[in-house]
Amino acid sequence: MSNFAQMLPGLLIPFIGTAAGSGCVFFMRRELDRTVQRALTGFASGVMVAASIWSLLIPAMEQVSGMGAMAFIPAAAGFWLGILFLLLLDTIIPHLHMNAEKAEGPKSRLARTTMMVLAVTLHNIPEGMAVGVVYAGLATGSAEITAGGAMALALGIAIQNFPEGAIISMPLHAQGKSRTGAFLDGVLSGAVEPAGAFLTILAAARIVPAMPYFLSFAAGAMMYVVVEELIPEMSEGEHSNVGVIAFAAGFTIMMALDVALG
Repeated sequence: MSNFAQMLPGLLIPFIGTAAGSGCVFFMRRELDRTVQRALTGFASGVMVAASIWSLLIPAMEQVSGMGAMAFIPAAAGFWLGILFLLLLDTIIPHLHMNAEKAEGPKSRLARTTMMVLAVTLHNIPEGMAVGVVYAGLATGSAEITAGGAMALALGIAIQNFPEGAIISMPLHAQGKSRTGAFLDGVLSGAVEPAGAFLTILAAARIVPAMPYFLSFAAGAMMYVVVEELIPEMSEGEHSNVGVIAFAAGFTIMMALDVALG
């Protein structure tokens, strides 16, 4: 694909956000305060919800606007496929959410730190898919997506990946991992994003007819992560209103990016 090199920065930006956030473990001595964690999780939730709507679901419906009142059908179908796909991964992959005592998924002898990394990796999968499918749509000209809109999504996900990187690396270090080990685990958790994006770009020519389904599939997968994992983490304990305000801030920033750049 001739313009692949031009798209490369956009595909890597979210991963860079995760790596940069993971690097906080070298500069911060203590684990993040619980209120700060709630705020960062709320912010990430807001970004993901806004991205699902403006960058994925709306373009999915615009692409099939010729269906008239039925234009919601491909978006709804893809959305549910994304939900069910993440539900499947959530069921078959052992993982441990932040601040949880009991792991989810099948029983496993994996270390707690490993299952924490798997939990973050699990919810990075739809983010990589989202960036990949948007850039695939841009590359093929098959969706109502502009270069600015694609970059807006990449930047938005990178912004919310920065605190996520810190949220995973800091607790890992607090539980006994070396700073370097915690940093590498944080980076590894984000590696699925460019990998998934690259694979989607390579398959772009084949997925053109199903682009509305792929866009909404990524939206459904991200919304599953938000509702199943991030919102509960944001709301637990006292003063959960901090998470709500951060959610609104993340939503607003992602919405503004998409409209301003799109």
